Formats: sequence, structure tokens, C-alpha cells
Amino acid sequence: MTISSSLNSGVAGLTVNASRLATIADNIANAGSYGYKRAVADFHSMVVMQSDGSYSAGGVRATVSRMIDQRGTLVSTDNPTDIAIGGRGLLPVTSAAALNDGGEDLPVMLASTGSFRPDADGILRTQTGEVLMGWPANADGSIPAYPRDTFAGLEPIMLNTNQFIGDPTTRMELSVNLPATSTEAGGDGDSMIMSAEYYDNLGTSQYLEIEFSPSVPATGSSNEWTMTIRDSASDGAVIGEYTVTFDDARGNGGNLQTVAPITGGPFDPATGTLSLTVDGGPLDLDIGIPGEPGGLTQLSDTFARAPVVKDGSPVGDLSTVEVDANGLLHAIYDNGMTRVIYQIPVVDVPNMNGLMAHDNQTYSITANSGGAFLWDAGDGPTGEMVGYAREESATDVAAELTQLIQTQRAYSSNAKIIQTVDEMLQETTNMKR
Repeated sequence: MTISSSLNSGVAGLTVNASRLATIADNIANAGSYGYKRAVADFHSMVVMQSDGSYSAGGVRATVSRMIDQRGTLVSTDNPTDIAIGGRGLLPVTSAAALNDGGEDLPVMLASTGSFRPDADGILRTQTGEVLMGWPANADGSIPAYPRDTFAGLEPIMLNTNQFIGDPTTRMELSVNLPATSTEAGGDGDSMIMSAEYYDNLGTSQYLEIEFSPSVPATGSSNEWTMTIRDSASDGAVIGEYTVTFDDARGNGGNLQTVAPITGGPFDPATGTLSLTVDGGPLDLDIGIPGEPGGLTQLSDTFARAPVVKDGSPVGDLSTVEVDANGLLHAIYDNGMTRVIYQIPVVDVPNMNGLMAHDNQTYSITANSGGAFLWDAGDGPTGEMVGYAREESATDVAAELTQLIQTQRAYSSNAKIIQTVDEMLQETTNMKR
């Protein structure tokens, strides 16, 4: 009966507007929830076809979805492991409860942002139990080739806050001036000795003792020196001896001319480096490119040296960690050393709004969302990773309040339909009286 269908349509209208009111209430309630994505109720008409040509009200139904692809504003924080994505993509996380169960296959969920801090075991997690996941780096800081269409290889990120590390020296640069007068006839022949500190594989301070002995000719000037290098870590053993000759031509006087090995590693004139082997392994010593200023020189009558430039550092303690735009998590030590320890991928799916929503602004893969692909942050369709930042709620309170007024009016109108149908049915009943 048409009048009865009107009653059913009015009831359906009350139901869908109640659903819409629930989404608006959730959105407003989560206006301050970091990473919250708006819930939206969409209405769809229902049509009932009658064979006799009369019209019956079909009513309306609602489907509720979450606008996960809408981004909130990024805000700065003071925690280096507060992380957000500056664009499309989500962070891989797992639950602390699943981690405590000790299973090997941890469920992977997705989050757009999170405030991650190390717990008592050094695991980066939020206050609500979401554990950040990433790919562990090799000892040299490189990232292995992990599969990108599966979550295999991801593991909870763990920081050892009591971690110590040493960085051995692999390269040194000398800037030394030798007195030209020492290689002239009648020179005193005294050697010039200097030391250069380096750090061995255990972070211990060692040093190279470098002795320069002039060749004094009977007449004229030889411009030649014998450079002898000893290693303190090898009890002062000689690890290299070289004949060094300097140019005395106009416009190029004092620059290095030739380096001839007597013992020890070779000299590369293209780079100006000696290949030495200290007790802990290879070490490149840069003494300058022949014919160019810098490195070893022979000028005037003064022995002078500049500070030795070298890499490596003594033992350092982990002080903090930071994430860069490419998702690389860097461990920073108090000795100034920085090392990559994890890479955090950015997860993307074809239909982001098809993800299933869970508590604490986390989501899981569904058939409707499509399969996940793990990108390097900033590559492909994904945005860069931002540390010291959180993503605010995507709720626009002013827009929600406007929709609240519209929903209230629509609810009242549907209630009026029911009231009118009731009055009409009452009139029909009164006809029998």
C-alpha cells in the first residue's frame, strides 16, 4: 500500500540520518586526535517498482566510509621519532600485544602518523601500543634488497640505548711544509718528525710517526727527502718508506714532483694517496697530487704543519635517533658519528579508502583496498617522511557543524512524514465510525 510505503520510507530516513549523526559525532569528538580520518555517511535511494503503474516509496539506505586519503595538517613537535608522511602513504606498524605473544608472523597494520618512543626494551612504540616496523640495515649502513610487495623482512624497530660504537680511521690528509734549505749543500741533515693520530678498529687512539730525512748533496740542492712511516699499533714497526722529490721550477717551485716507494704500499699520483696497511687494516694517506699545491710542500726554511684531517672517531655512546626524508633511521652518537640502522618504508595501496579501520587510527589491508606496495619515502606516488612532526585530524569542525544542522533538519522532516502518515491512517480508521 502506498501510504504504508511512505511510513517505511520515513522510518528509513530516520535510520540513515541517525547513522549520519553518528559519523558527525565521531568526527567532532576526534577533532583533536592525531591522524584521524573523517567518517562519511553516503545516502542511496531505493526504488520499488509496481506492475500496476502505482508508485511506492522505496526509501533510502546509508553506507559509511572513511576518507583515509584525506590528509591533515602537519604540526611540529620536539620528539625526533614523531613521524608523519608529507603526502600519500602510510607507516607499517604492529601491535605490542602481538609482539608480546612471541609469534614469528606479526600482523602488519598501517598508520598515517605516530609518536614513537623507546620502551623498556628499546622498541619504538606509541602509548597506545603501536610498534613501528622497518628493514634492518647492514653493519655498513646499507639496506639489503627486500621484497616490496610483501611485508616479509619488516621487523620491530629496536634501539639499544646503551649501545657503544667505534669508527676506525681509513683516510688521513697531511699538509706539511719542509724547509728547502735542508736539502741544500751544507745543510745539517737533521730529520723532521711529526705524529698523526688515528683510531683503530676498537676505537683506541693510535698514531703514525712520520720522519722526513733530507738528502744533503755535496753541491747544489737535491730537493729530495726520505719519508719513513711507523705505526704505534705495530710497536713502532716501519709500514712504509718513500723517496719524495720536490719541483724547483719557476711557477711550480715547492710543489710535490715524484714519490717513489722503497717499502710499503704504492703511491697513486692521480689521487695523491699512499696505500698503507696499519695494524688494523688499510689506511689511505693523502700527501698531495704531484704538480699541484697542497699536501707536502718544500718552501722557505721553516718546518710547518697544519692539523691532520682524518675520518674515524673514538668510542661513542648512542645519544639520539632521527629519521630523514627517505625514511632512513639514523643513530647519532656523542662522538659525532652517524650510522643508518633501519629504513622505514612507506606503504601504498590502490584504494586507500578501502582499508579497514581499527582503533587508534590504524588500518589493515582488505580485498577492496588492493594489495600493498612498499616504497622508499619520496619515491613513486608516496610523500617524504617527516620527523619531529605529527599529522593533525582531518576533521573540519565548522563543516561538521554545518552538516549537523542539515542532519537535524532532515531527521525532523522524516519524523514529520511519520507523523503525517499516522494522521492519515487515523482518518482512514475514523471513516468506519
